Amino acid sequence: MTRAVRRGVLWRVREDLAAARRGDPAARGDLENAVVYSGLHAIWTHRLTHRLWLARGLPGSRFAARVVAQIARSVTGIEIHPGARVGRRFFIDHGMGVVIGETAVIGDDVLLFHGVTLGGRGGEHGPGQRRHPTVGDRVVLGAGSSLIGAITVGADSVVGANTVVTKDVPAGSVVTGIAGTARPRTGHESVPTL
Repeated sequence: MTRAVRRGVLWRVREDLAAARRGDPAARGDLENAVVYSGLHAIWTHRLTHRLWLARGLPGSRFAARVVAQIARSVTGIEIHPGARVGRRFFIDHGMGVVIGETAVIGDDVLLFHGVTLGGRGGEHGPGQRRHPTVGDRVVLGAGSSLIGAITVGADSVVGANTVVTKDVPAGSVVTGIAGTARPRTGHESVPTL
């Protein structure tokens, strides 16, 4: 590993630790967070598995990526498919039961709580076909929320706990209910900022 790569990895780890401090008021310190936060462990492992997933010239890399991802799932309770694209300063608070599908795309500064699913509808097949949600920058996904299908949740939106979202969400919205309905944000919602 070159010096520049090590510096880049350390910079990302510092960003992730800062995101944990911003996203979780109970976060006590970087060392404790690095050791005990399963959301951080899942994200760090995903970065490794995603690189393996994209290493097409390396025989068996996709198989290895899936194996490592399944081990991480067993340890953390968080399943992130190696093909999913995850932005910077992404934080999963508590995390147990989170599922992120293969073609999901997550923007920067996204905060996810436990039990969130970024899943497909089923029946979609074919290489390169988008089947999972795209989540914009600075989105908060409440505990137990489910985003299903090739939908887009616009930047600066909030998805309430246990909301089921099956249609696109405009930027700057709050989505609640089953099936979720969007309304413009008023600016008065209490939302953690990253």
